[in-house]
Amino acid sequence: MIAVWALGCYIAAIIVWNAVLKRNIGEALIVGFLVTGLFAGGDIAHVMWDGLVEAMQEEVTFAALAFVFMSYLLARTPVLDHLLGILNSVLGRLRGGPVYTSTVAAGLFGAIAHVGAAVTAAVGSVTIPWMKRSNVSGELAATVAAGGAGMGVTFPFSSTMFILMGSAGVASVATTDDIVLPLAIGGLWCLGYRLFAAFVMVRRHKVQPIDRADLLPLRTSLGAGWTSLFLFVAIAIPLALTKGPIGAALDHHVGLELSDAISLITWIPVLLIATVLVLGRRHLPRSGREWWNVLGGAAPHFGVIGVTIVAAFSASNVLGELGLPEQLTQLLAGVEAPKWVMALIVGVLVVGVAIPLTASATMAAIGPVAVTSLVGAGVPPATACVAVLIFASTEGASPPSGAPIYVASGIAGIDPARTFLPLATYYCVPILLVGAAVATGVLPV
Repeated sequence: MIAVWALGCYIAAIIVWNAVLKRNIGEALIVGFLVTGLFAGGDIAHVMWDGLVEAMQEEVTFAALAFVFMSYLLARTPVLDHLLGILNSVLGRLRGGPVYTSTVAAGLFGAIAHVGAAVTAAVGSVTIPWMKRSNVSGELAATVAAGGAGMGVTFPFSSTMFILMGSAGVASVATTDDIVLPLAIGGLWCLGYRLFAAFVMVRRHKVQPIDRADLLPLRTSLGAGWTSLFLFVAIAIPLALTKGPIGAALDHHVGLELSDAISLITWIPVLLIATVLVLGRRHLPRSGREWWNVLGGAAPHFGVIGVTIVAAFSASNVLGELGLPEQLTQLLAGVEAPKWVMALIVGVLVVGVAIPLTASATMAAIGPVAVTSLVGAGVPPATACVAVLIFASTEGASPPSGAPIYVASGIAGIDPARTFLPLATYYCVPILLVGAAVATGVLPV
């Protein structure tokens, strides 16, 4: 069980380096990466190099840095100010309006796009600056945006769902049709909890409505900044090309799945940057020297985010190479316990695997044995599938390796480590308990 020990030491090293020694999270994750590499023994150089190379090629690495640059450009133009003026004209009078809007929008977008980092990127690019403008701290804004990422897994028809239902062990006890409605209900339970968490955060952090003196009438704000709504067009274009009736028609026309060819997490920031360059052109540099100065000013913003996300993914790759999924599967297969105990054990193990892996990889690795274990404890097959998918949905909010954490932190311009405890408190642990409640029938699906 060397990989299980490696995972424990990886998390412990990060906590000690960051929380105890008070060093920055970038250093902490580099130390965590080195610690996991030690468990490879004589193969350490090969395993760590492969893990690093693979991490450098992750599209989420590009996306996180692209969103940092987009946020930097937006700050130099009035485009975002105009958009936020419109949003505040509509919802600024509500206490915590941007927080609730971000939560609901993540649910709606997640039900369509299903990719956690893409959900955070698309929703957070608008709602994080909006929350900050509404006097919500950058830490809380990034927490809310990253905490909503998992809803892409808890609604039908995500790739994670199909990976789970396509496995032989699960297909023998339940079909995809069996879980569509239960999973939709489970997704609504998760959305309902997130709205409750938003309510608690708004009250606890004393988030207030925008001062009425700062609110413009909707007609005025639209007249001044209607072109800023094209930011939503930049988000909608790749979504329309890969999802819904347009996506289906194009798939049929070209003879392939456009969702495989057009990455939302890559193209959304690219189109947003292009939109900002067009809409804010009068406020951006004109000469090469001026652009060089702008890029120089942006460079420090890439430091912690870039190092952190590469180190996190590198360590995840090393843990996978050490056999973490297989070893946790062996642990789970040998456990016999009452339903409620089994629900918690399965939940903790699935959440543990989802810390370094994505939800889809988690389902491929441990999903079938997790469902089988719950069914063996007396949980109905369809309910077991829903519970396991809810457990896996914590991957977006599981520090320190959840990709949405770094996307949201990049947009908010904060140290990702500042979101770790709030994410675990408000999202990761409670969603684990929601999954256990579903498995035991406390929350019916």
